[in-house]
Amino acid sequence: MKMTDTNNKKPGARKPLSLSSSGKGSVRQSLSGGRSKAVVVEKKKKVIIRPGAGSAKPKVKVAPKISVPDTKPKIDEVAEAAKKLGLSKAEYVKRQKALNTAQAQADERDAKKAAEQAERQARMAEEKAVLDAKKKDEEAAELRRLEAEEEKRQKEEAEKLASRKPVGAAAALKKEDDSRSELEKAGGRVKKKRAAPPPTRSKGETKRRRGKLTIVSALAGDDERQRSLASVKRAREREKQRQRGGGGDREKIQREVIIPEAITVSELSNRMAERARDVVKYLMQQGTMATMNDVLDADTAQLVVEDFGHTVKRVSEADVEDNFIIDDTPSDEKDRKPRPPVIAVMGHVDHGKTSLLDALRTTDVASGEAGGITQHIGAYQLKLKSGEQITVLDTPGHAAFSEMRTRGAQAVDIVVLVVAADDGVMPQTIESIKYAQEADTPIIVAINKMDSYEANAQKVETDLLQHNIITESMSGETQAIPVSAKEKTGLKDLAEAIANQAELMELKANPTRNADGLVIESKIEKGRGAVATLLVKRGTLARGQIVVAGEYWGKVKAMMDERNAQLKKAGPSTPVEVMGLDGAPAPGEPFAVVETEQRARELTEYRVRKRKENQSVASSGMANMEQMMAKLANKTASEMPLLVKADVEGSAQAIKTSLEALGNDEVKARVIYSAAGGISESDVQLAASSGAPIIAFNVRANKQAKELAEKEGVEIRYYSIIYGLIDEIKGALEGMLEPERKETFIGYAEVLEVFDISKLGKIAGSKVTEGRVERGSGVRLLRDDVVIHEGELSTLKRFKDEVEKVQAGMECGMGFKGYHDLRKGDQIECFTVEMLDRKLD
Repeated sequence: MKMTDTNNKKPGARKPLSLSSSGKGSVRQSLSGGRSKAVVVEKKKKVIIRPGAGSAKPKVKVAPKISVPDTKPKIDEVAEAAKKLGLSKAEYVKRQKALNTAQAQADERDAKKAAEQAERQARMAEEKAVLDAKKKDEEAAELRRLEAEEEKRQKEEAEKLASRKPVGAAAALKKEDDSRSELEKAGGRVKKKRAAPPPTRSKGETKRRRGKLTIVSALAGDDERQRSLASVKRAREREKQRQRGGGGDREKIQREVIIPEAITVSELSNRMAERARDVVKYLMQQGTMATMNDVLDADTAQLVVEDFGHTVKRVSEADVEDNFIIDDTPSDEKDRKPRPPVIAVMGHVDHGKTSLLDALRTTDVASGEAGGITQHIGAYQLKLKSGEQITVLDTPGHAAFSEMRTRGAQAVDIVVLVVAADDGVMPQTIESIKYAQEADTPIIVAINKMDSYEANAQKVETDLLQHNIITESMSGETQAIPVSAKEKTGLKDLAEAIANQAELMELKANPTRNADGLVIESKIEKGRGAVATLLVKRGTLARGQIVVAGEYWGKVKAMMDERNAQLKKAGPSTPVEVMGLDGAPAPGEPFAVVETEQRARELTEYRVRKRKENQSVASSGMANMEQMMAKLANKTASEMPLLVKADVEGSAQAIKTSLEALGNDEVKARVIYSAAGGISESDVQLAASSGAPIIAFNVRANKQAKELAEKEGVEIRYYSIIYGLIDEIKGALEGMLEPERKETFIGYAEVLEVFDISKLGKIAGSKVTEGRVERGSGVRLLRDDVVIHEGELSTLKRFKDEVEKVQAGMECGMGFKGYHDLRKGDQIECFTVEMLDRKLD
């Protein structure tokens, strides 16, 4: 493109050449004969500028500024940033967009929050202003009312004074008349000096300003400072006291002060509404140096309260247990209704208790029990063919479950004692009889296994006479029913006997009161938590009520019967499984329904605190010298630590009691922890730190616990039958016993001569006088019938030969191991030592 100058300017005048700042392109210039020629070469563009005349330096006229495109490729900053972060450009853009959106939302939220805060502060300021204004209005109204009352009172007093006639008024008037002159009496006027009137100020007149005039007082206006409302109230109070006859001391108020077992001085003064310094002063006068924070016992606090003129009410922490279980009142008699009887089936192990109950309710529980024996209390209801219902507790018969049998006897109305006709009265049968007699519970004897070939019911009844059980066939009052659980004979007679006994007892309960009863069993189940089997004795237990059982409480979330059917309510004599407690209570603990959660917490916290105190007292120092010496003597006793986990709380307690009963003064088992539920990682950690194996009874360890046990080297032993568990632990304890050293006398020898042999030392030439002497046997050296050495025979020779033994009447050479003080005439006693394994009694 050719560019020429189109402007009307003088010839030869040209604009200087101007290139873009980019510096792209090239310029070629040639000068020849005063003429200049410049060519600007650019991409696709060419500018020709003609030379000017009459100038030493040619002026170049430049075409309009042309933008030169940048041929260097631009750097993509977005792509570079994405590359540094290891992202693609699209991902980077998307992320930046998301960040910007999030930042915008955060800013929006902050702005919204700030606006809400400002609005809230404005609203608070407005409400405060309204309240202040309202308060000022009320104070002003009260002040106006008090001023009006004061003005009215003063006005009434002024009127009362004005209504009285002054006593000296007539005399003063007469005296004034006498003081007039004769001219005044004649009607003339005499000019007299006027007396200045006394300064007076009306009530509403503004007082004259006093004191220095300041800027603050000048700007405050002419309004007077008003009297405060408190000042007016004080003045009115003083006026009332003055009208009542002067201000005296107020009458002392006598209060009832509650005194716990221990209380601080400051708390006692607060309850008496006395000053703490007065109480401290009184205590110092009585010889007790105390401060406000010192603790006083209940007796001292009672003396202080009585001396200060108040009455005392003593309380203790145990008062929280009051009214936990409330007895029926005579007014509840009309609400009492008949209830089903609660029976406990008791007896020796393997006498057929569960089989008998299975025959009564046509089920088979015994076949599903480990070893065919019951190992925890089962509770359920039976409906007889006659339509009557009975509640049954099936107690274990093994010796380890004596505590369960005790609870069973205490919780029931009738005890059914099952005795096998072919086995007779056994130890657990006798124990069950004792528990039933201690609980004063009627007994019905069921002689089972009458189908056996060796059955002898007469022998059973005769054996029961030794324990004060006299059956009806022997002119007694106890019913004895021959039955056979296997053949299902005699069941109708047994059910009839139970119904007759219950009818004689007239069992009744009030179903409208709050429920209470006993904990039969408890356990921890995975997914369900603590599950407790409760026997309701009185009242009705409903879902949602608050229950306290031992050291645990909770709301009843669900109730099930023995068939896992959901229940909404459970009346008297009904066994139910309850979910919702915060732990597994101990079997045998009483339970009751309380009104509030606060009451439940107070009860459980007090019981936990009491248990800990008892444990600390039991484990604290020795009570007397005998206990201290016994503890020192047992210092070398070996202990086997054990950790017990069982399926139910009752079984765990029974195992713990049985294991701790094993052992003697030398070895014993110590259960460091026992609970119901599966084996968890915390159990394994406790066992690892204590060096104890884990005894698992009808429970298993989860996967994590198994792995941790393998890692820590903790042994887990699984059992399903309790006597197998006890026998194995007993065998382990017997293995820990030191073997018994049994010593057997074998002969005597007399030293006839002592020979000194250089290689062997002193050798006693002896003659066996009694029994025999054996090489390697134990020997005692007697000198004048006193034992001076006990050791081992190292050398026994006859002539020059080593022999095993030498009989009586023969001579031999004897050498002692490590002892050479031998003399002629010494007696040598020979004996053998045998180490015997010991057994636990």
